[in-house]
Amino acid sequence: MASNAIELCNRALVTLGAQPVTGFNDATVEAEVTRHLYPALRDGLLSSHPWRFATAQAALPRLPQAPTADYGFAFQLPPDFLRALSAGVIERGRGLNYRISGRRLEADTDSLTLTYVFRPDETGFPPFFDIALIARLAAEFCLPLTESTTRAQLLHQLAEAEFRRAKAIDSQQAEPGRIEDFTLVEVRG
Repeated sequence: MASNAIELCNRALVTLGAQPVTGFNDATVEAEVTRHLYPALRDGLLSSHPWRFATAQAALPRLPQAPTADYGFAFQLPPDFLRALSAGVIERGRGLNYRISGRRLEADTDSLTLTYVFRPDETGFPPFFDIALIARLAAEFCLPLTESTTRAQLLHQLAEAEFRRAKAIDSQQAEPGRIEDFTLVEVRG
């Protein structure tokens, strides 16, 4: 597992045959590329799937100002929030209708539990996610560093394969979802 963002970027740079960096503020082209692309690529990959290692639940604090229309209450999203998965009343993290508007969540309940994807520290990334992220970084770093579209296309294909593999591994770490409240199942007795 990677210890930090620079190590992840360096693995991608080495894959391309580029020089590693000591930090995002180095005076090199590699550092400039990693500084500009890494945060968005990391957050994009994290929010693209409900990763088990990056999923959390939180009781959200209610905001004093109610929404203008449609919902009765507004709640502050967590600072590490990337993507909502579900919302529910306290002690049940799903089943509630809601809307995300800017940096707040709107719903018709005065207390709310949100299940969401958050941004963990890089030390919390499991090995399968490290590999998928490194592959994605190499694919995105390729064109600005090597100017090879053919190589970039190949690396994007490899990154997609690693992403599918990482999703499969992550999905095997939990019990499969089941249908709980469905009228057609209830009718059959």
